[in-house]
Amino acid sequence: MKGQFRPKIAALVCLALFCGALFSCKNENSAKAKAERENERAMEALLRQPDISNESRYAIINKITSKWLKEQKYDDLILYLADYVERNPDDKYNAYWLLMTAYTYIQLREERVAEYYFERIMRDYPDLKVKDRSIHFICLERLIQISTNHENRIKYFNTLINRFPSNVSITEMYVRLAREYEQIGEWVKALKTYTMFLEQPDASSIQITDMHDIYNYARNLIDFNNSPKNWTFKSLDALADSVKGAIARYQPRKLDECRSKVNFFAVSWRQDDSIPTGSVDFSMRNFMHGNRISVTEELIPGPSINEAYLKTKGWTLAVPTWYFYFRKVNFPADPDIHGNWEWAGIYIGEMM
Repeated sequence: MKGQFRPKIAALVCLALFCGALFSCKNENSAKAKAERENERAMEALLRQPDISNESRYAIINKITSKWLKEQKYDDLILYLADYVERNPDDKYNAYWLLMTAYTYIQLREERVAEYYFERIMRDYPDLKVKDRSIHFICLERLIQISTNHENRIKYFNTLINRFPSNVSITEMYVRLAREYEQIGEWVKALKTYTMFLEQPDASSIQITDMHDIYNYARNLIDFNNSPKNWTFKSLDALADSVKGAIARYQPRKLDECRSKVNFFAVSWRQDDSIPTGSVDFSMRNFMHGNRISVTEELIPGPSINEAYLKTKGWTLAVPTWYFYFRKVNFPADPDIHGNWEWAGIYIGEMM
């Protein structure tokens, strides 16, 4: 019988030890929580001292709020700082407290509320440096990241360029600003800003992750804007008829007049589309001489409704088959030209 009690006794001993450890752990946690509350009350008491310095006040509040931020007590943090700023409008660190409030709202994924606070800091509070960083600069960086309003983003980029030129890449700021002007149809300002981008010494070499080949894009846009654009046609049929007629009547000069004078290309179908083709300038006479050029009657549809090909044969080259590439002009800056058609380039060889 005694042997039967031994497992029960062992189990009771283990339970007692577990309960003791649990009770001890609870006591430790309770003591720690009590100590933290007492520490917070002590810091709050210091804040109420009439002769406390601004620096000491800042250090205490920063310690309290940083702890809450680490513990993700976001609601407590927001209520505390909002109340503090309201009650202490003359505190020179209020811009920092509102910055912390805005950052907390970002943690809560409430970007629109955070945007309000970043804007409020920029509008209502003088700049302040914390750990050698400008609070206004931090706000602008964050505003550009979260704002979806193009007019506001234009304001932010202009402010960065004017106030913090040494903190940013001016070259990148110009091209991003130009893109924002494009989005709202401010083409005069967009073209002017793209020109300023192109004038920067590192414009041709800058790499911007979300803007592939931005230098060539800007260069082509400005070159097209500065050109007479007198080679465009109101319709695809008009363009095709003019090209076919020039070939049929053996009029290389007329054919040259039909093609784009800006960014015209001549490439193989096998050329990698990611490699910039550049612009070529030549006379069609050099390739028509002594040859009988033929064209297909029907145009070949392109990848989109804004593109088409004309197949031609008989050119003076090792590969005599050329496809003329026609496309709609996409240039909203000039409504008289936008939507016209142009002969933009040549693909050499059989279509792949």
